[in-house]
Amino acid sequence: MNPKLSRPARRTALVVHVIASASWLGLTLGLLALGTTAATTGSAVTVEASVRAMRLFADWLLLPVAFLTLLSGLVLSLGTPWGLARHRWVYTKFWLTLATTTATVFALRPGVNAAVAAVAAGGPLPDAGDVLFGPVVSLSAYVFMTVISVLKPWGLTRRGRRLRAPARRTFQDA
Repeated sequence: MNPKLSRPARRTALVVHVIASASWLGLTLGLLALGTTAATTGSAVTVEASVRAMRLFADWLLLPVAFLTLLSGLVLSLGTPWGLARHRWVYTKFWLTLATTTATVFALRPGVNAAVAAVAAGGPLPDAGDVLFGPVVSLSAYVFMTVISVLKPWGLTRRGRRLRAPARRTFQDA
């Protein structure tokens, strides 16, 4: 059994998680706007400014916010009755957060850095997908996670049903 958070600690963790998650969503919207601008403009100066701004977001803001979202989500899931593997929606959010954080490190940042290097060397944007694919996929994942956070669909996992069964038997025996 995990130790449960006190009410003030739970509220603090929830506020941190919501702010970090909203920040991650906002940063991704900003990346998508910058990527769209870089991919659609005819101005080399605008392309370079857009991809350089994307690199700033990706290098300095995105990963700290992603890790804060992941950490605060873990604290909430492990310190509250929701648990990490008791409800399908929590479990889904955990794995999607882990996947999008990993994709940020190994796909989005290298793609943006490659675009910056090419454009800074005087060339055109090598592949619009480098600056559009990551933000589109990330944004889709974050919107989906926000929806399931609000709706809490799908019920308990097998583990959650198994953990709940002894509690019901104890209650019925009393």
